[in-house]
Order: sequence, then C-alpha cells, then structure tokens
Amino acid sequence: MEHPFLYADDNKRYHTLAYHLKRRFGRRVFKASIDAGFTCPNLDGTRGTGGCTYCQGGSGAFAPGPAFSITRQIQIEQARIHLKWKDAPVIAYFQAHTNTYAPLPILQKKYEEALAVEGVCGLSLATRADALSPETIDYLAELSQRTYLTVELGLQTIHDETAVRIHRGHSYTEFNQAYQALKRRGIRVCVHLIDGLPGETFPMMLETARAVGQLRPDAVKLHLLHILRGTPLAEAYTAGRFTPMTREAYIHTVCTQLEWLPPETVIERVTGDGQREMLLAPLWSLDKIAVLGGIDRELARRNTVQGARFS
Repeated sequence: MEHPFLYADDNKRYHTLAYHLKRRFGRRVFKASIDAGFTCPNLDGTRGTGGCTYCQGGSGAFAPGPAFSITRQIQIEQARIHLKWKDAPVIAYFQAHTNTYAPLPILQKKYEEALAVEGVCGLSLATRADALSPETIDYLAELSQRTYLTVELGLQTIHDETAVRIHRGHSYTEFNQAYQALKRRGIRVCVHLIDGLPGETFPMMLETARAVGQLRPDAVKLHLLHILRGTPLAEAYTAGRFTPMTREAYIHTVCTQLEWLPPETVIERVTGDGQREMLLAPLWSLDKIAVLGGIDRELARRNTVQGARFS
C-alpha cells in the first residue's frame, strides 16, 4: 500500500509521535504524566509571579499529583494505560510546571526514581529556556546516553512582543541559547508552540513555525490556546478583550505550519486536551476527534504533507 507521506504507515500526512515511538521501540509506547512538585521561575519571583497569563498553576492537570510519590504516580498511570494496552511501556512525562528548576541533586533523585520503575523506557521533561543550568545540561547529556530522553521547551511564539503580553518571562534569544546548548550535547528537544495567542495574526503564527522549522528540532508540539477559568486570560475573555480562534482558523493555521516544518521533525501534538471542568473557551476544542479529522481532511484537500514548503 502506498502512503501519502514518507514518515507514515497509514493515511497521516505528518510525522506522528505514535509512528516515531513504534519505530524507536518496536511497539506502542505511551506517556505517563507526573507532577513532581516543582515550581517555576515565572511563579516564584525569579522571573515573575503569577505565571503566563493562560497558565492555571502548571499543565499537570492529568497527572495523579504530588501527594503521591514519583513511583506511585507512574504506577497509577500504567494501570490506566494498561486497561487498553496491556504491558505497554511508558515514558515518564514530568509535565507540571518547570521540571529542570531545582538543584541538581533533587533532579537526579526524581529522574532516577522514575527510571527505576518497571516498564519505564524513557523520560520527557517539560521545562523553560531559563531553567537549564550548565550543570543540569551536563547531567541531561549523560542521561540521554542511557535512556530515551526528551527535553520539552516551552517557546509558544518567537515574537517577544507577544511574550511580554502573555508574561512569558524570557526572550526568544534566551530560548535559542538554551536550544543550541541542548542540541550541542546531542539531547532530543521538543519545542512547544501555541496558536491563537493574544495579538497574534496568522502571518505571525506562520513566522513562528517557519523560524522553528529552520532550527530542525527533533519534535514540535502545536497547541491551541485554551482559556482556563481563574486565569488572567479568562478575565480578558469575559471582559470582551480577547476572542479565541475558531476551529476553521485553527485547522487552517496548523496545516500551513506543518507545510513549513521539516518532514523528519516529529509532531508530538496538533491539538491539546483541555480539562473539561476548567475550560472556558473555545469549547469546540473538547471534540478532539473532530479537530484531528479536520486537519487530516484539510491536508488531503490541499494534497499536501508536512514539509511541503520546507527548504
């Protein structure tokens, strides 16, 4: 059977994480979300307080929580995953807050505990560009030699004026410095981007994807901006100062961004999961199947694939 895209064994026209992991491990692999109890330099006053305007205390809403040990959180996640995929290996996903933001001995203790859990085949660490000390990068480089390691860097946008607007707390230059430091040490990096940020136009979002594509990252996550209850962004939305993207606009944007990203870059996400009880808008994002299907149909309608415009 002939497939429309080089890095696919089905009808997908972009390089999915499932495809990548199946080739890396020879079977289905899933992420087990962990909240390891970290904070963030944009919360504790080092870079700011209050976090990014869309942040509701970190992104670990689907993790069991720091009331449980690292080991127990992974076991809880494994039990959930194994209901459908019996004995599937898991990647321990340190998701909540900034997961390299602690003294090195604390990081080592938490990461090594995760790797010691039976069935764990790797680590994924969500973090920020301003929370990667040289000593931490040295350790991550060593770690990447003995396990499957991904450092997930939250960039969201290359535009510093937007970064100020969303209170990100660091510049695009700082991101690039951290990214290059990781890549020089051979560490796998996944860059997070958010579409629909306040003040951003379609050309700005496309410019972000094109610039990131030129970095040739190992992976990218594309995410819709969710408006969560209790955040500064929610206040702006309810006051009528911000309008979220429509589903049609989001699908159009993602498909165009995919065209400008290298075909070998793994697309770890093209839409996110908003916690239903906390999501204020856009409510259409709760229908994840419709969004994914819409992206597939639009790519097919254009007769295009990831990387079609990349050079």
